[in-house]
Amino acid sequence: MFESLSERLAGVFDKLRGRGALNELEVRAAMREVRVALLEADVALPVVKDFIDRATERAVGAEVLRSVTPGQQVVKIVNDALVETLGSEAVDLDLSVSPPAVIMMVGLQGSGKTTTTAKLAKLLKEKRGKKVMMASLDVNRPAAQEQLKVLGEQVGVATLPIMAGQQPTDIARRALQAAKLQGFDVLMLDTAGRLHVDQALMAEMKAVSQASTPAETLLVVDALTGQDAVNVAENFGAQVPLTGVVLTRMDGDARGGAALSMRFITGKPIKFVGTGEKIDALEQFHPERAAGRILGMGDVVSLVERAAESIDMAEAEAMAAKLAKGKFDLNDLRQQFQQMKKMGGLGALAKMLPGMGKAQEAMDKGKINDKSVARLEAIILSMTPRERAKPEVLNARRKIRVAKGAGVTVQEVNKLLKMHADMETAMKRLKKMGGLGALAGMFGGGGGVPGMPGGPGEMPALPPGMLPPKLPGGFKFKR
Repeated sequence: MFESLSERLAGVFDKLRGRGALNELEVRAAMREVRVALLEADVALPVVKDFIDRATERAVGAEVLRSVTPGQQVVKIVNDALVETLGSEAVDLDLSVSPPAVIMMVGLQGSGKTTTTAKLAKLLKEKRGKKVMMASLDVNRPAAQEQLKVLGEQVGVATLPIMAGQQPTDIARRALQAAKLQGFDVLMLDTAGRLHVDQALMAEMKAVSQASTPAETLLVVDALTGQDAVNVAENFGAQVPLTGVVLTRMDGDARGGAALSMRFITGKPIKFVGTGEKIDALEQFHPERAAGRILGMGDVVSLVERAAESIDMAEAEAMAAKLAKGKFDLNDLRQQFQQMKKMGGLGALAKMLPGMGKAQEAMDKGKINDKSVARLEAIILSMTPRERAKPEVLNARRKIRVAKGAGVTVQEVNKLLKMHADMETAMKRLKKMGGLGALAGMFGGGGGVPGMPGGPGEMPALPPGMLPPKLPGGFKFKR
């Protein structure tokens, strides 16, 4: 997400960074380029105007023009303005009502409303410990109720039994009664959508809202529709009491105009974003993290959270114990590859690291991607257990056999072994420095990373054993 906007802004700020001094004309020229970049990203015109006015007013101030690092100061001002435009801080669901708390999902047909309902139900169940029931109120779209039932089975969330012939308000009342009797914490109502905003849709939603008195009314909109997504949000907001927005298909939206416009236009917070087709690809929206991604600063906090969620702590502790002794074999290297896949793959991780644009560019030039990592894993799987545990036994004949088994060249086998040797050397050096404890101390005692937004003590440390492998060709992420 935000790739094209991020690239354009990177080009603007590269001209400012490293400059010893800036005058007002240069700052205003840079802001004009930022304005064009935002318009090309399909950000609504009123949002762009307000954003540029605020940022320019701060950027032409004396403290910036006389600063030792004026370029960096301008970047910080743009970052702060982005955070304000996106909503300043994350806004969570308000479920502090007598159970069951009703969440009503509304939106146009095709926006991903039913799938998002199941994704949010899964998130509430697994991460918030809530007992959730889902009910489909869509009696217009063929098999809509059956679709939610199937999704409920996939995520392990109860769905209201289907009764043919009932109207949406009757289904809502039956769902509310069932949720109360069975002790559910949350009831999610998946309402019907239309191909466009019409009076019948609005009347139906108002009736359901009156029957169920929802704690949250979330508008689901497709980020790929750009300016039209903002128009839809504006129309819905004028008719029903929205409490928040969920943007779907953000992973496919390189421009990001809908996300940047939504809060300003509707006054409603973006609460969640859909980041993929998988049933767990739904994230809470954090304005400051999104601003960091747009400006190429990465999103290390989300990276650490994803690591904590996807890594098996028992495996991580076992690897940490081995690393503390300076031991690191090919089984451990393969485990590192598997951890990367669990966290979304190499491309997903690169997008969260600082300097993500340059990191992605370096990966593309070196032809480093998830397929190349899969090839490396295939090489390891072609070895015997003894060869994985003791790579030094791999002579020329064994290497030829491994290469044939993996469908690669002997040179690729040698590159893998060189990578492992480099990492093993690094582990031994780390042991001499005092082990992982000393490394954690270098990063604020394991409690925070100096230099990251928020400062030490606010960012959680990576789980033990989660060390990113060095890839062939000495690939490194650079800021």
